[in-house]
Amino acid sequence: MWAKPATSTSSSAWGRPSDETLAPNPAQQCALAGQPPGQSVRRLGGSRPNPGRAQAAQAGALVVLDRVVAVVNNHAVLYSDVDDEIRLSVLDPGRGGLGVLDRKTALEQLIARALIQQQIREEDLQAADPTQAEVDARLAEIRDQLPACLRQNCASDAGWKAFLTAHGLTQERVEAYLRYRVEILRFIEQRFRQGIRISQPEIQTYYRETLLPQYAKGEAVPPLDKVSPRIEEILLQQKVNVLFDDWLTNLRKQGEVEVLDPALEAPEASAGPQGGAKDGKGDGSQ
Repeated sequence: MWAKPATSTSSSAWGRPSDETLAPNPAQQCALAGQPPGQSVRRLGGSRPNPGRAQAAQAGALVVLDRVVAVVNNHAVLYSDVDDEIRLSVLDPGRGGLGVLDRKTALEQLIARALIQQQIREEDLQAADPTQAEVDARLAEIRDQLPACLRQNCASDAGWKAFLTAHGLTQERVEAYLRYRVEILRFIEQRFRQGIRISQPEIQTYYRETLLPQYAKGEAVPPLDKVSPRIEEILLQQKVNVLFDDWLTNLRKQGEVEVLDPALEAPEASAGPQGGAKDGKGDGSQ
């Protein structure tokens, strides 16, 4: 499912944290802005000179800066959050060869991860909070092992900065993403992983058939012993997918989830927080 981690989906073990905060009812938000539900606006005419904006301001026009595209138990998901999820998907090794994350899938991941985070807070699972050392370890793994990173020499500071700039990311945003990812994975481990074991042949098969094809000919490939812990984590997530999907589907049914943008509504709501919690599915258990 990973996917915010977000989170939330996927062969990868990385996912995305959600930046959204608890918000009033979207209808109330939009009433304050004088707009229909689903839009957040600001009247034009600020301090920075802009002839086009000045003309629009004189005409009383409104410009949409951002808008609410979904609400998860009174938690607003913004259009800009969907954009952010798409940018962060480059950090998901499970998306190798799958192309750019589409907006509908990105929104499903955000919805799923919002539900998970709310459950974590409701159960007050402080033990799930990752340490900075854990976040740093995940970051080092990405810089050293992610195929997209290897192509830009992310192991060097200059290469890493270039990679972040090329994908519209910052160090702080990536660390927040990884922190949320670790939190979700720990929560899943506490709830679903008990008793599941991964064999060495399974790890070898994944390495040979899934990981190696992601590297171009001539690229440095990490040895099996170096990536075995990550592969084991991915395979563990695959094995808990059924249990996790059932749990998340029920959580969604019990909650209040509303997609306000028809263009982003999936034909059939998906429970999996790709890129955020389920590392076993090919989209980036982002």
